[in-house]
Amino acid sequence: MKRRTLLQTAPLLLALQDSAWAQSPYPSKPIKYIVPVAAGGGSDMIGRAVCDRLSKVLGQPLVVDNLGGGGGVIASQATVRAAADGYTLMQGYVSTHATAPATRKLSYDPVKDFTPIGMIGATPNVLVVNPALPIKDVRAFIDYVKKNPGRVSYGSAGAGSLTHLVAELFKLQTDTFMVHIPYRGIAPATTDVIAGQTQAMFPGLAAALPHIRSGRVRPLAVTGNQRHPALKDVPTMEEAGVKGFDAQQWYGIVGPAHMPAAIVKQLNDALAQVLAMPDFREKLSAEAVELMPMSPSQFGDYLKKDLARWNDLARKRNINLDA
Repeated sequence: MKRRTLLQTAPLLLALQDSAWAQSPYPSKPIKYIVPVAAGGGSDMIGRAVCDRLSKVLGQPLVVDNLGGGGGVIASQATVRAAADGYTLMQGYVSTHATAPATRKLSYDPVKDFTPIGMIGATPNVLVVNPALPIKDVRAFIDYVKKNPGRVSYGSAGAGSLTHLVAELFKLQTDTFMVHIPYRGIAPATTDVIAGQTQAMFPGLAAALPHIRSGRVRPLAVTGNQRHPALKDVPTMEEAGVKGFDAQQWYGIVGPAHMPAAIVKQLNDALAQVLAMPDFREKLSAEAVELMPMSPSQFGDYLKKDLARWNDLARKRNINLDA
């Protein structure tokens, strides 16, 4: 009889427990923050800077979990599988939600399988050339490429990387042709453009700045929609005559699909407080990241627009890393 009573009341006890848990204030325990790269480097630094400050705003620790590999695919899969309760977040970036899904088949949908929480910020890429070239601006570079068909090459951090796709976008919008030389990372690609083995490339601004300041490469334009404070004299692509050209390495926070709206708003509000901290802005300036506060819906629209941009490019340039 006692056993039957226990069996009958067990579901009620579980329901009451779940109800009490659901009514507990969020957050009531540590939050996992997945960073889709190995420890060290700019993206990891950004994640740790965010977590350090968000934990103070939310009153609970944010624990960084570095899940590198597969261009962010492993981290994305782990996030998609997690409970949508606000206790697993991920630092999404242009690879996880735009360039990788545009160039290969993945096990997740970058839009439907995630909840957008908020943008952190973005850093532009910058068109640089070997200083030995007789080129001072973008128009001169376009003319030079057209007058030397097949003789100009550009390096990238690898096939499907943002440095690759930005250059292909440039080729598409300027009706030019350059030979793509993929490298295993940005460092060897930079070494060869400095040495003159390649003539141009589109590195991220943070990686390019030391070489720009030393005069080993010459900057022609940045890819953002406004000039960057670190290169105030360098025009945007739009200013240089390449209309509608905008491509950036962005970072934001996402969670699993179907997170409760109240938790999403709470996290977005907390992130807004972090982005307003002067020391945080100064910290991210080391990676040339300009902060970009957005509401969840604005960030969601940004994700869709960026994915559409790279999907369109991959189709037109026949970029398929699964082929």
